[in-house]
Amino acid sequence: MYDMKALYQAESVQDAVALRVAHPDAQIIAGGSDVLVQMREGKRAGVELISIYGLDELRGVTLEADGTLRIGSLTSFSLITRDPLIQKYLHVLGEAVDQVGGPQIRNIGTIGGNTCNGVTSADSASTLHAYDAIVELTGPDGIRRQPIREFYIRAGKVDIRPGEIQTAILIEKDSYIDTFGHYIKYAMRNAMDIATLGTSVNVRLSADKKTVERARVAFGVAGPVPLRAAAAEELAAGQPVSLELADRFAQAVKEDINPRDSWRAAKDFRMHIAVESARRAFIEAVKLAGGDL
Repeated sequence: MYDMKALYQAESVQDAVALRVAHPDAQIIAGGSDVLVQMREGKRAGVELISIYGLDELRGVTLEADGTLRIGSLTSFSLITRDPLIQKYLHVLGEAVDQVGGPQIRNIGTIGGNTCNGVTSADSASTLHAYDAIVELTGPDGIRRQPIREFYIRAGKVDIRPGEIQTAILIEKDSYIDTFGHYIKYAMRNAMDIATLGTSVNVRLSADKKTVERARVAFGVAGPVPLRAAAAEELAAGQPVSLELADRFAQAVKEDINPRDSWRAAKDFRMHIAVESARRAFIEAVKLAGGDL
């Protein structure tokens, strides 16, 4: 059923890096929710695998000294949703990954696997973009960190260099403090389905809750990679909270997105969903932040 050439078990992060250097064509496997399915379908016949699933040092959510949220790359979706730090500071990410597949997938699937796949429909991707996430990679030359918007190169391709493995996702304090977000997944079914479009919005309001200090909006499946809608973000900054602003914010996303036609949905329909979901997510984020609409 699983046609593989070899399976190597990494005993530490540095061991995983050494195995990557020694076997440059080998595929990293963590939870296996994607790799094993592809192997069963015959798409990776004769593959070499490097398993990092046993590296508990890459699991869990912690708060670093400067307030940065650190999410280990092997942290499962289920653990992210239930984690107290996520619930307190980044509840929207927990909500987003809680919409991945079914319970079995969420128990085994990891945030690292979700991002390293490079697919625009990943449920974590739009929220991580909306919060300016930083990807940490460890390789032969040490640790490298880069903004997630630079990590995604093209559909299905991310910037993982020879010998590297992804070790964490980082959210800096300024990205999440006093910030409230909402994620909307539109899919053909309510469960166990890939997103036709994913929309994540977060806002930070003024102390009196009457003005938008900052707004962020990111989409999955609105382009070949997850992307931000800069025009909408610029439009909302410094503006009084209102339903009229929500409407203008939503219309402005059309300036930056470029959804495609596919068997799941036509481009025009995806554009319509993007505008409507941006409006709804903006309104909900403002309410979560204490704003009155």
